[in-house]
This record gives sequence, C-alpha cells and structure tokens, in this order.
Amino acid sequence: MKKFAKISVVLAALVFAFLFAGCSSDGDSSDDSSGGNSNGVAGESLEGFVKIPAASIAGTETWKPESKVFVNGRELEIASFYMSDHEVTRGEYKAVMGSDPSTAKACGKDGKKLTDDAAKNNPVNYVSWYDALVYCNTRSIKENLTPCYSISGSSNPDDWGIVPTESNSTWDAAICDFTANGYRLPTEAEWEWAARGGESYTYAGSDTIDDVAWYKENTKDTGTRDVKTKKANAYGLYDMSGNVWEWCWDWYGSISSDTAGAGPASGSGRCLRGGSWFIPANRALVVSRGYRGPGDRNYGYGFCLVRNAR
Repeated sequence: MKKFAKISVVLAALVFAFLFAGCSSDGDSSDDSSGGNSNGVAGESLEGFVKIPAASIAGTETWKPESKVFVNGRELEIASFYMSDHEVTRGEYKAVMGSDPSTAKACGKDGKKLTDDAAKNNPVNYVSWYDALVYCNTRSIKENLTPCYSISGSSNPDDWGIVPTESNSTWDAAICDFTANGYRLPTEAEWEWAARGGESYTYAGSDTIDDVAWYKENTKDTGTRDVKTKKANAYGLYDMSGNVWEWCWDWYGSISSDTAGAGPASGSGRCLRGGSWFIPANRALVVSRGYRGPGDRNYGYGFCLVRNAR
C-alpha cells in the first residue's frame, strides 16, 4: 500500500506540473508587450523582432523633436506591429536571395575590415526599394506566410520579371496588403513611431549620437558596421539612426492633416529614414527624412522588416 501511495503521489505531481506549465506558456505569449518571441500568431515565434505598441495620434500633440510626419491635425491609428530589432543583414539577405549585393566595405565594431562570412552581420546595402519588396515576398513565401505585396495581380516575385533599375510604372503600382501576415517595409509613420521609442531624444535612443549610431564622424567613411553594436532605443531597436538608410513603404512628399496613414498617393521617390555610415549627424536625426527613386541602389541603402501583430 505504501508503494502504491508513493506512485500515486508522483503521478499527481507530474499531472500538476504539466498543467501548470501549459497555463504559464499561454499567459506569457499573449501579454509580452516587449515583443520577444511572440508575434501574436499561435504556434509561431519571431526571433529578432520586438513588439511595437499601438498608438492613437490625435494631431494635437507637441513632438520633441518636431515631427514632419506627425503634423498638426493629422490623425493616425497605428496598430501594434512587430519590427526587426536590426537592419536586414548580409547573411539574412543571402540566405533568402542566394547572393549578397552589398558594395560598402564591411567592418567590425573596432573598424577592422571584414570579408566573406565574417561580414554576415553587417547590414545589407546596395538594395533598391524594388529589391526590398522582392526580398519581403520571397522570404514570406519561403516561410509559408501570406505575402504582403502584389504587382500586376501576382504576389510571386518570379512573375514580376527583372527588377528595374529605374522608376517603373508597373512596379510603382505595387499594392500592399496590410492585413497579410508576411514581411513588409514599415510605413513612414510606423518607422518614426518605432524609432522614437516613446521618448523625446534627438537620435533614436539618445541625445548623444555616438551612443546609438554609426555615422560619418565615427566610421571615418570606412564602411558599415555589424548591427546591434550600439545602444538600442527604449523599444529594443538598434541602428535606427545611422549604419544604413532604411526604405519605407511611402512615397515621399509633404505631409498634411489629410495625408493617409500609408503616406501620400504619389511623390518624387520613396522614403528613406535614419541616415547612414557616411552621413553627418544632422542627417541621422529621429526626424530626418530622405528619398530616392525606387529603383536606385546605393551602398548606404538598406531596410528593416515589419510584420503584423494582429
């Protein structure tokens, strides 16, 4: 009887432990406001992403530093989303696309030149806005996610043809399904909301640029640096100031109270944010805006990724 009682106690303890573990896991995954490994989709995880909180912007706020995106009278609802905590790296790009197009010199934190696989943690560069769309959909398909972008009615980049190197009306008419669960570029409003990190710093995470950014003065124009080697902002995002400019979905244009959440309907180019390794400090501000043609490639252009959290 004593032996039977001991076995019963052990079995009961095992059952209790199993039930407790199951309850704990469910609770952790649903309320992780810092992002971590949950993307809000059952059974999936998003390593290397953080969850950015939602925002209701009334258009009456006072922004410091003054924003050219969150302008007076512009009401915005920014849903919670997941953002990669780093710029897409050479290694990540090559794993999806088969090659690394980067032309900038790659360096470690100490400035030492890196080559081949040693450069895999430097941000990919020499990618156009069009290239970024191809990467997003290709990676989404590889991971069995629903692609966000479609061109001429197809979401398969194999159907899109050769990536243009100049502005192309067919590619410019790309449609983004903001409800899809695949990878995409952030809107300019999402980018700035995330870069600010709920704070009022001049740069993304600090008023002291050397704390958070690789830029002209501290790289000495020698090239990009490994991602995540500077301080993150309060949301856990790295290199939102400096290293490489980051493409956003939006057309570049003046922002008014009537501008939609996904930006102007047309413009002179697609938005770039954040500055880069060869740009002076005054272009790496959290409010700095830039643009180039969507087919332009440059050793200072890269991107980060967004996925829906709903």
